[in-house]
Amino acid sequence: MARSVARTYSDRARKEATVRSVLAWFTVRGASFLAAGLVGVLAGLILGSDAMISVGLLMLGLPVFSALAARRARYQLRCERQIVPQRVAPGQPARVGVRLENVSRVSTGLLLAEDAIPYSLGARPRYVLSGIERGGSRDLSYQLRSDLRGKYRIGPMRLRIADVFGLVELSANFASQSTLTVTPKVVPLISASTTGSWSSDGDGRTKMSAAAGDDDVIPRAYRTGDELRRVHWRSTAKYGELMVRREEQRWQDRAVLILDTRRSAHIGTGPGSSFEFAVSAAASIGVHLYRSGMAGQLLTDAGPLAGSAMFEDVLLDALAVVTQSRNHNFARTTAALSTIEGGLLVVIAGRLTEDAARELAVARREGRQGIALLLAVSTWADQHDPDGRRHGGPGPATDAEAPAQVRPPPAGLDGLATRPGPQRPDETAAAHAVFRTAGWRVVTVDAATPLAAAWQRLPRQGSVGLRGGTPPGVPGEAVIA
Repeated sequence: MARSVARTYSDRARKEATVRSVLAWFTVRGASFLAAGLVGVLAGLILGSDAMISVGLLMLGLPVFSALAARRARYQLRCERQIVPQRVAPGQPARVGVRLENVSRVSTGLLLAEDAIPYSLGARPRYVLSGIERGGSRDLSYQLRSDLRGKYRIGPMRLRIADVFGLVELSANFASQSTLTVTPKVVPLISASTTGSWSSDGDGRTKMSAAAGDDDVIPRAYRTGDELRRVHWRSTAKYGELMVRREEQRWQDRAVLILDTRRSAHIGTGPGSSFEFAVSAAASIGVHLYRSGMAGQLLTDAGPLAGSAMFEDVLLDALAVVTQSRNHNFARTTAALSTIEGGLLVVIAGRLTEDAARELAVARREGRQGIALLLAVSTWADQHDPDGRRHGGPGPATDAEAPAQVRPPPAGLDGLATRPGPQRPDETAAAHAVFRTAGWRVVTVDAATPLAAAWQRLPRQGSVGLRGGTPPGVPGEAVIA
């Protein structure tokens, strides 16, 4: 008995779903025609009026005929979408071009086209097309702009096909989707900070091929300017003239970027947070090093993010979607560093305890160089309006708290001078001393410091370690004010 009752409910639900799907074909006008026709037929039967019955049947038959005709048409449409460019910086527009092509044997009726985009990018673009002839096409275009980094799915395109009377509307979705990548903001950096080799091998961009032993040396004749320490005396005695060890291009300089993504190490939300500054700094430094001829790896406290080579596109794609983690140490980072060979380490860190700084500092192998950008995170919480309201706090300001005037852009990302905020170098003093003692080049950056200025004022390589125990703020210290 229970099984038969369940079957009855299932059949009833199936019939109701079929009726709803059929009624979904009709527009409001079509549903009104159906209702009016049904009322007309019933009224004609009650009143015995053949004319009223005929009018009612006509009103009933017109939407039904339109639905059957639309269903039998079987339009075949093709959709192609192109985003130019596919990778943009925050605030930069991207143009989306969509081509609809009719590959069926009949012309289409009225078309309503709507492309699906995330709500954060704005309202969905909608278009009304009078129809597409057989073998014809229509080109549609619109612009997208986002102030927040990330990867956004564009599509699929949804079409609603209506008949000439506007009584029936059929929907169809294309399967094709595209991706728009909004990368972190990349700030141009001065190339003076990357001159020379980062590997500390003392031979610039070349190394000796005699590392395998004297028996494997392929010598060449001495040339003016060659160093005497490279003279191969055995070959010199054999050939009767000065011979030197032949050079070969050494392995490409490599760099390892370490980005601190710990939630506890940053403050604020949105573009004005310290985390977004750190992400932009990682993107800017990574692109700068790559364009200087270096390859490398991107690491966070959660482990490797990018591929083995620091290609610009791979790096920016990885940083476009990086999020904050719940980690409290750099165990995964140091474990990954033990398997990666690189000539340069660049650390971009938020709040660092002395133990955490020591954990990163000692991970630098002998022969590597290290650069550390330490963020004075508390200064990001001290960005106020003239009336004392706070920016970059734990959450966005409510409508009641938001001032009427336009808020300034995040400081330090565009290279422009910004309103100086209060500085608190004491919060980075312990980590600063640890890195300098370990031979790193260290700079402390606050919310009012442009990234380009911080990169330009890094201490020179020769001055590293001269004042390992010097606290920030004294001569010889690289605290950016």
